[in-house]
Amino acid sequence: MTRQPGKTSAPMGGFTPPQINSLEDTGLSPLWLQDLILKVLYFRGYMTGFKISEEITLPLSGVTDQLLTALKQEKFIETKSAQGGLGEGAYTYGITSAGILRAREAMERSQYAGPAPVPFEVYNESIRRQKSGRLTVTTRTMRQILSQMVISEATFQRLGPALNSGSSIFMYGPPGNGKTSIARAFGNLVLSQNMYIPYALYLDGQVIKVYDAVSHSLAPETEPMNGTGITGNLRTNMRRDPRWVKIRRPFIVVGGELTLEGLDLVFDDTTKFYEAPFQVKANGGILLIDDFGRQQVRPRDLLNRWIVPLENRVDYLRLHTGRKVEVPFDVLIVFSTNLPPKDLVDEAFLRRLRHKIEIGDPTFEEYREIFKRVAQDKRVEYNDQGLAYLLQEWYIKRNRKLRASHPRDLCDQIIDISSYLAVPATMSREMIDHACKAFFVDI
Repeated sequence: MTRQPGKTSAPMGGFTPPQINSLEDTGLSPLWLQDLILKVLYFRGYMTGFKISEEITLPLSGVTDQLLTALKQEKFIETKSAQGGLGEGAYTYGITSAGILRAREAMERSQYAGPAPVPFEVYNESIRRQKSGRLTVTTRTMRQILSQMVISEATFQRLGPALNSGSSIFMYGPPGNGKTSIARAFGNLVLSQNMYIPYALYLDGQVIKVYDAVSHSLAPETEPMNGTGITGNLRTNMRRDPRWVKIRRPFIVVGGELTLEGLDLVFDDTTKFYEAPFQVKANGGILLIDDFGRQQVRPRDLLNRWIVPLENRVDYLRLHTGRKVEVPFDVLIVFSTNLPPKDLVDEAFLRRLRHKIEIGDPTFEEYREIFKRVAQDKRVEYNDQGLAYLLQEWYIKRNRKLRASHPRDLCDQIIDISSYLAVPATMSREMIDHACKAFFVDI
């Protein structure tokens, strides 16, 4: 059976980028790849064949060497010297004046000069095939990932099914009770799994950057990619397509900076290539929209943007040419807000959100457990008498709500004050009064 360009060879339910043995296997035009090499040389000067192969993340043998040979024959590049060894990889190449002209023409279309992209349809197929690799959590797993938090049993039992849904979660409630911490605990679980994403995508002659060193965490290779003992070495045939990078399943957090424009392809008029939006970078993982309702765009407009992806599990992105393209939407979206739901969404949209979970204020007993854990962690001497005084004088008498974050903040205040006074960090009445006066503000 002849393998078609860009087709995957992994068994159903998984995905491993296939090995590249020829230019045809890349799914890209040889002329486009030649332009990519010329732009790399234009920006970076003299390079060996090995280095060019690594820069464009394509194997040297059977792929990059053929591109270099064609460029030499057309007199767009020239050989400068050999640095030991035989073959195209050992030679140092420089761009000629004719090559500079062609590179400049190519840069008028796009200044992208990095890893060779993967065809858009191949990426879409990879996301569909990696969807089944998600971990299904159980009660035991949830207790492990949330072991550092004190959560009511009723809330706890709702979180596991929500995480397993892989769809959407709307967490709401007063500030300081752990909504973001819960989402980050979900993220830590997701980060324990791996997946493959391409450095970039190719669509209609356009490049879309996907891999982002800030948003994505590299996962270690389980074995050398070329059988030589050198992981990542592109000088010999690869066991998998090096245009793909192995990462932890993504956990991406956006807050007040989120805009509607940031949820579509972002075209840079200067460099003339695209940056993938947040939800594409989060494919296969979790996208946390923190402080929902505090973005510059209206909450209802932002929510309306998610209706089709949440219902159909596909999203539509628009090129600057006006063309719309479909991309899989394999993202668990977590909305976290301190604002009342009635001020943000209507009943129709709430119906589309799979799980709605209120993260309420802790009970007195839960507050006590949180304080004990925090005090032990921060080395503040804990006692029940001091806590009883705190609750009576600074909460009950003042009709103040308990918040799960208060023990941490008050212990920090105690540490700051005790350090200044050169006394032990204890829960004495005097120390508690000092800490509360410095921390609480009556609004």
